[in-house]
Amino acid sequence: MAKQLPAGGGFKKVLYTLATAKRIGLKASAKALTSHNACKACGLGMGGQRGGMTNELGEFPAVCNKSVQAQSTDNQAPIPQEIFDHPLTDLQALTGREIEHLGRLNTPLYKAAGDTHFSCISWNKALGIAGQKLKAAKASRTFFYASGRSSNEAGYLLQLLARAKGTNNVNNCSYFCHQATGVALTNTLGTGTATVQLEDLHKADTVFLIGANPASNHPRLVHALKACRDRGGEVIVINPVKEPGLVRFALPKNARSLIIGGHEIASMYVQPKVGSDATLFAAIAKCILQNQREDRAFIQQFCEGFDGFQQAIDALTWPEIEAETGLLQADILALAERYARARAAIFCWGMGLTHHTHGVTTLEALVSLALLCGHVGKPGAGLLPLRGHSNVQGMGTVGVKPMLTAELVARMADTLGVDAPTSPGKDTMACLRAAHAGEVDFALMLGGNLLEAAPDTEWTKTALERIGCKVYLTTTLNRGHVHSASKSECLILPVAARDEEWQATTQESMFSYVRLSDGGIHRLDNVHSEVAILSELGQAALAEHEALFTELASHSAIRNAMAKCVDQLAPLATIDETKQEFHIPGRHLTRPTFYTPTGKAQFRPLHRPTASTSQAFPLQLISGRSEGQFNTIVYEEVDTYRGVNNRYTVLMHPEDMASLSLTAGDKVELQSATGSLTGFEVQPFDIQRGALLGYYPETNPLIGQALDPHSHTPAYKSTPVRVQKYTGS
Repeated sequence: MAKQLPAGGGFKKVLYTLATAKRIGLKASAKALTSHNACKACGLGMGGQRGGMTNELGEFPAVCNKSVQAQSTDNQAPIPQEIFDHPLTDLQALTGREIEHLGRLNTPLYKAAGDTHFSCISWNKALGIAGQKLKAAKASRTFFYASGRSSNEAGYLLQLLARAKGTNNVNNCSYFCHQATGVALTNTLGTGTATVQLEDLHKADTVFLIGANPASNHPRLVHALKACRDRGGEVIVINPVKEPGLVRFALPKNARSLIIGGHEIASMYVQPKVGSDATLFAAIAKCILQNQREDRAFIQQFCEGFDGFQQAIDALTWPEIEAETGLLQADILALAERYARARAAIFCWGMGLTHHTHGVTTLEALVSLALLCGHVGKPGAGLLPLRGHSNVQGMGTVGVKPMLTAELVARMADTLGVDAPTSPGKDTMACLRAAHAGEVDFALMLGGNLLEAAPDTEWTKTALERIGCKVYLTTTLNRGHVHSASKSECLILPVAARDEEWQATTQESMFSYVRLSDGGIHRLDNVHSEVAILSELGQAALAEHEALFTELASHSAIRNAMAKCVDQLAPLATIDETKQEFHIPGRHLTRPTFYTPTGKAQFRPLHRPTASTSQAFPLQLISGRSEGQFNTIVYEEVDTYRGVNNRYTVLMHPEDMASLSLTAGDKVELQSATGSLTGFEVQPFDIQRGALLGYYPETNPLIGQALDPHSHTPAYKSTPVRVQKYTGS
């Protein structure tokens, strides 16, 4: 049997947070957390002009261990230059955690194509090389990539630089995360972002939490879930993995919760088969319709496509549902009854829904379920994708994506004199495939760790190696920097963290709330602003736009440009004077106003996924993050919530282990159609039969290049694999 695990949160997490703050220096951590800067962790958002530990509702203290973890790497001392006396092969031997914790990067690094070492060089030389390489590259043979941790100003300037160069090969990290969300919400509602604000979570009486683990990734959200339970509401968790922090959580701000060992979070926990969520949503809808609990008036007045949706639901049989979901009809009926009683329901989800080849159609099924009972377009109800990076949503808003609207293209031409190309740009995987084919000469990457964010690690490594010249803007080193530079030319430029910027910046939360960060914290003496670097590259490489990129070294000038080009960002024009942070207008749906071509929300046809397993690969691998991790950054090797001490571990249902004659602690070999891994340890866990959970990015070599045809997102959460005992040494 899987061992009983303690609740999430609690005194240990409080002590861990205090220890982390002590390690980076109490004065430094206090300054970082209390300054007027937005949190650098998840997209839930806090900080800005209300103060470092205050959210948009004025709640204090709004802080969690993830906030402190995010500060820990930024508050490191500089990497000793003696480190770079070692060859690249020595750096490649380090784990992700080891290389991230070498320290802060504080000098530009350069490696020519034939070199074996990085060399520390001057800023003049570094920018000269980068500018010359960008200028020489053919536009169609370039690509530009950004993580979601940079500012709106840096993101806007990056995409403008790409468009002025003549390419739409512009991407942000959401293409591997929530692109399926954006496509599905646009198809059904005409908007690609959350329809709710933070205050709605305080009004909801039912919260669905699907394919996400906020106990580890968005801890402050758990407070809202507990508050819903305190109001007598329901928190319904749908996840193949029984996450201990979603069963019980000891809230650090609640003394009683700490003393009694945590409060119950989930009022109902449902564990469907991996990837069967669309069928489950359809089954809930079937129960609603059979009992005539749908909001027929809402459907008739504000929706289209319902008849086709209902026909597909009616045709679905209970034997099919039970076989596909692994759930009993009685349990689904009980779940549907709780939903039918809801007055205001919010649906939250993470990458457990998006990371499949059918992510878009699954999310369209979820939107249809929300529409069925009228839970979109009213206070306290709606749709909430849980964003990871703190400003990934802002990156999309300011145009860091392959295609811009015709209106934005026209505005950029009229306002800035930049004629963006009209041919479609390549998404992230398309750019990597072009690189693998030797068709990319120059890549500019604003933060991130594309190597370990991408699937099929060895293939991705080869793709990045074949890029003629890579320029990275980063605060610390990661494995992506050193494992993609053995043969090719590489330049790594040290940048200021957001709260170190000497000009104010803005960020956007998952609730479409734009914060103003003051910056101004001084830690290192040889880092440059991201905007300053991008401005200089524009001046050096694009002679016809030299004056524009000189002007746009000013963050205020960039905000004025954004305000003129993007109507939703008009308040940026005066934010320097007013300091007035704002919600982006038009996204908060308190009334059933939809932005589809017909003005009505769309029920989409039901698409049930076909089984991806086979006799050769009978199990489904879910790749996930640990408690001591945020995105690709590993802060701690242990996963305290799941009771795992070794990241080279996979978690399986005890009966699946027994069927393979495996016992706890056995070493196993994992194989997929893409690759194999050996020496992983297996442990029993409360997880749906047929599934196993492994850590990201350690299991990425198993994940293939199968993509959702609509969002081009890889299937990180449903990779067919087989497991067998490892007999090697």
